[in-house]
Amino acid sequence: MTTVTLQADIKAKWPQGQSSYSPGSPEELAIIGIDLLVKELGTQAAQAFIGQVFEKYPADHMGAHNPGRD
Repeated sequence: MTTVTLQADIKAKWPQGQSSYSPGSPEELAIIGIDLLVKELGTQAAQAFIGQVFEKYPADHMGAHNPGRD
C-alpha cells in the first residue's frame, strides 16, 4: 500500500479575509481545495469543475490504496 504525506503551507487571501492551511494528506488537501473553490466559484460552478476530474476515471477506480496491490 502506498502512503502519501504532504508538507505544505497554504495561505489564501480574499477581500473578506484570509486563512492558513497545513494539509498533511491528500484528503486534507482536497477538502481545502474544494472549500476554496466553493468560496471562489459558488457551489454549482465548483461541482462542475470537480466533475471534470471524475470524468477522467472509471466509476470503480480503486486508487492507490487498492488492497489487492500490496
